[in-house]
Amino acid sequence: MQPDLLLQRLWRTAVVVCLLMGAVALLIFGVSAAAGVLSGGLLIGISFYHLATGTGDLAALVSGGATRAEKRHIASRVALKLAGRYALLGFLAYVMIARLRLHPLGLLAGASSVAAAAFVEAARFLAKHRV
Repeated sequence: MQPDLLLQRLWRTAVVVCLLMGAVALLIFGVSAAAGVLSGGLLIGISFYHLATGTGDLAALVSGGATRAEKRHIASRVALKLAGRYALLGFLAYVMIARLRLHPLGLLAGASSVAAAAFVEAARFLAKHRV
């Protein structure tokens, strides 16, 4: 399977998993918990998108075609993007917990939707390629 197709499947599965967890949280714990789950899914979605789009810079860094100065420039750009992404995610998490008063465990559950989607995709792969 091509990496782009795998990332697309993982993305779709993560959205479905997050929506299902949000529905379960709504039924069991109420609107606040469901909003926390969906907000955590939004946070991990932003992170996932930026990681998926930023891998081209890392590929250029490890490829042998760039000069030493170009590699330094690429490395500094990757470091700035990484720091900026985590600063943005930290700020959004602060706003969601402190200002919007969303439940931190709901945020954590929503943020784990990509990990749960990876588990689902691995299980699908193993079931499909069972010997």
